[in-house]
Amino acid sequence: MTTDDTADWRPTCSLEMLRARSKLLQQIRQFFLSRDFLEVETPLLSHDSVIDRHLDPLGVTLFRDPRSPDVGEQVWLQTSPEFGMKRLLAAGAQKIFQLCKAFRGGEVGERHNVEFTMLEWYRVGDNYAAGRQLLADLASEILGSSVEMLTYADAFAQHVGVDPLTASGEELLTAAKKRQIEMPDSYDGSDRDLLLELLLSELVEPHLGKTSPTILYDYPASQAALAEVSDGNPPVAERFELYVRGIELANGYHELLDPQALVTRNQTNNQARTGDGKYPLPEESRLLAAMRHGLPACSGTALGVDRLLMVKTGATTMDDVQAFPIERA
Repeated sequence: MTTDDTADWRPTCSLEMLRARSKLLQQIRQFFLSRDFLEVETPLLSHDSVIDRHLDPLGVTLFRDPRSPDVGEQVWLQTSPEFGMKRLLAAGAQKIFQLCKAFRGGEVGERHNVEFTMLEWYRVGDNYAAGRQLLADLASEILGSSVEMLTYADAFAQHVGVDPLTASGEELLTAAKKRQIEMPDSYDGSDRDLLLELLLSELVEPHLGKTSPTILYDYPASQAALAEVSDGNPPVAERFELYVRGIELANGYHELLDPQALVTRNQTNNQARTGDGKYPLPEESRLLAAMRHGLPACSGTALGVDRLLMVKTGATTMDDVQAFPIERA
């Protein structure tokens, strides 16, 4: 191998993979266009951002004077096109999808890159079941396999042996210790969601989608994000995720419509972020204004295209499916 062969100007994936990526993008577009969806574009830079405990948007200074590039408005590279697309729904759009770049700070690894390709879609009138089914139809068409549906509670019963909807923090902590899962000393049982996420990633996710794509649904109400919460006992978040061979590919919601509920969740998420030592994010947004105007009932899903290409081709890392990951960008 010559020095030039390892030069970092080269792409990390093969030309064959680039052809596979192009074909996948064509398949995705055909799937939605055949169902009369409208392909849309929304800004990658916005004054607003999704507020999530675990998603860290990259800030950009919108300077007016190139001699003072550090002086200007703070805007954000979008972690998802969700806010812009929902504003289109509030303005009358019915069935929309988007293929775009998304950005998430600190996300580098075999299954992560700071910049990645996202597919997101929304359809007005879809209830919770219809939202899950549309995701299942897409997965079946792209991957050529039937899709299993599994509740979050059933998955925990099978692989952890606890009821995640009713177990106390202490019971979850005991389950983690029993399985000898390494965790920070700060995990004392007071934060159920951190323990649920730990148990999910360590004990449940490795089993999901082993034989066929699996949609996990009915998440704990405390993990609703921007999903509706059911009136059941106990209530559950009307949220669903797609897994293939232990890899999370997509996250969908029966979408939250109540603007005041979003205000409350934004406050809660910012409190969690600052408690984790992270920067808070702006709580008032144009999405809230759109929701106050009226967001129609709908379901929506965000899917990582790079990961979908990984499982479709058998690639093991993001570098295998992207031409220029951040280290070579």
